[in-house]
Amino acid sequence: MGISKKYVNADGSIQNEQEDSDTSDSDSDESMSGTDEEISDEDRHNITQETTTQEVDENSDNNEGNGGEEEEDAVIKAIREASAKKRDHPPVIECDSFVVDICFHPGEDLLAVANIDGDVLLYKYTNEENTLLQTIELHEKACRSIDFSDDGNTLFSASKDKAIMLTDVETCKLKRFYENSHDVPVYTISVLNENLFGTGDDGGTIKLWDLRVNGDQSIFSLKKNEDYISNILTHSNEKYLFCSSGDGSLTTIDLKNRKFFMQSEEYEEELTSLGLFRDETKLLASSSKGNLFLYNWNEFGLHSDMFPGPKTAVNAIVPITENIVVTACEDGVLRAAHLFPHRYLGIVGR
Repeated sequence: MGISKKYVNADGSIQNEQEDSDTSDSDSDESMSGTDEEISDEDRHNITQETTTQEVDENSDNNEGNGGEEEEDAVIKAIREASAKKRDHPPVIECDSFVVDICFHPGEDLLAVANIDGDVLLYKYTNEENTLLQTIELHEKACRSIDFSDDGNTLFSASKDKAIMLTDVETCKLKRFYENSHDVPVYTISVLNENLFGTGDDGGTIKLWDLRVNGDQSIFSLKKNEDYISNILTHSNEKYLFCSSGDGSLTTIDLKNRKFFMQSEEYEEELTSLGLFRDETKLLASSSKGNLFLYNWNEFGLHSDMFPGPKTAVNAIVPITENIVVTACEDGVLRAAHLFPHRYLGIVGR
């Protein structure tokens, strides 16, 4: 004669198992021991809790019949829902093509993802799920850099095909097209205000563009660098335009008068990204060797402090507060650091 036993699996499901009455206790213990080795302590605790609840319900079944079985299912369902962990960040987005750049919408939970195929993917994200809203086929070659306008209505994109495109975010239709905007592939694009945006190319040329000007000609061009322009940044007063380069130098442009202001010494490492701190009185530049260079305002020719970082390239930096920066490194790790005074805070993401 067999004995019917019920087990609660690690995923919360109930399994009925028919066991011979002459099965030894040691076999049963060995079977349960094997299960414990495959689950975590937390799952084991949840299973024990669910099993205890189930046993109480089974005793109730003997007295109440089928009504108790329904109550048992309801209790287990409630335990499952209560034990489910709530997410504090969106799930990972898996892309079929290599991702080159990303940009967050300034007003909505939208993420733009540029890939090596020349497309831009628009995602709506929540802590529970990500939804692909649109795949916009824009460029013939890799889309290297993207940026939203301040109002979020327009998406700016620059590509290896030398083209610059302005796309309506709502309709995904092309609003403006600059063909052959540079003599060599464009590396970065940055929206400066509602009328101006800047671009930098593989050869070190920086250009300014005004949306109020008809045609496809830039309003300013400067060639002071010998390698690619990695990042372009301005500040709230829009007096200066800062440009980091792969030749290891920082170029500063007088944005008001549209002329060259100064260039820093060349470091033996590429400058990769820029950020502003301390109420826009400090400029921070990251490098391909993991270092962070800090510049005082109006002293952009030489850094005032240098903070050593991880032994890997820092590809991008994001100011979190006036004193804290998060670095995105080539090893796929996000690290946080306190700048004033400087101290490493730890890993905040992977």
